[in-house]
Amino acid sequence: MNNNPLTPADEAAVRHLKEAIASGKHWYIALLGAIGLWQTAEETINGRTYRYLIAGEALDWLTLSERLLTAVDGLLPEDEKTALLTHSKPPLELSTDEFKKLIGSNHYRQHLNYFYGITAEEALVLAVGREVRKEKQPLASPSEQDTANEAYRRIYGTTGPELLKDFRNEKGYPQKRTTNPTELKEFTYWCFSYRLKHCDKERVASDTKKALEWLKRNTSPAAKYG
Repeated sequence: MNNNPLTPADEAAVRHLKEAIASGKHWYIALLGAIGLWQTAEETINGRTYRYLIAGEALDWLTLSERLLTAVDGLLPEDEKTALLTHSKPPLELSTDEFKKLIGSNHYRQHLNYFYGITAEEALVLAVGREVRKEKQPLASPSEQDTANEAYRRIYGTTGPELLKDFRNEKGYPQKRTTNPTELKEFTYWCFSYRLKHCDKERVASDTKKALEWLKRNTSPAAKYG
């Protein structure tokens, strides 16, 4: 049950999705068109909070896709739906221009914020973590925690736990022992902003290039639209 009624814009998005699929349009094209119409940044359904706009700037279009597709459950191939939502693998290959046209310019800009601020930022930590492991492997195999801490030090100048503490203090969030996926995305976007503020432009450009190269080698098709 949705704790809040849909706005007229969101109702139009759900209606577009249902009618487009019923008329024979491919469900993925219909879905992207519905995303273009959607306006709500966050909602709670059956006790679960869906946050589609991270920090008011970054569009998590796959989470929004998951929510929208609940409205057409059973009307599309389950394997294609699972591939998109679980493995970020869309059923159709679209150009960047086609993707942008379907979701709209504003949502595409917000998607780019997510791509560079979360997807690429996560990739940067993974790329630097791989460098750390390669350097230390001849001597010893570092733990995942040690690897992550060293990666964060090299990128941000301090450890992940220290950054998380600062992030929560700034946001007024409780200092818990665990993080949920939504908070982790928001934290990653905060780290991206932190890096832009505290690193020189050449370093930012170099790290961004490293992240994009990692994504090129390891990414899923749905991440390519940046």
